[in-house]
Amino acid sequence: MEDYTRKFTPVTGRETIHAVLLEVCSALEEKEYNPVNQIVGYLLSEDPTYITNHRNARGMICRLDRDTLLNEIVRSYLGK
Repeated sequence: MEDYTRKFTPVTGRETIHAVLLEVCSALEEKEYNPVNQIVGYLLSEDPTYITNHRNARGMICRLDRDTLLNEIVRSYLGK
């Protein structure tokens, strides 16, 4: 077994965050989950099991900084 450190690269940029949320939403819908409820559950609890592994949705959303994600959601809602 090799001894190495993995690099974590968070997702940044408004367009990229939007694209990740759309992909996660699509994966949740394909698995017949309510995407709004599941994403809110994830944001409130920080528990990634609210997000399906289908199409790597959990991995994608976990790469987003939660504070940045919340900031972008509120900005988008307010049109800022």
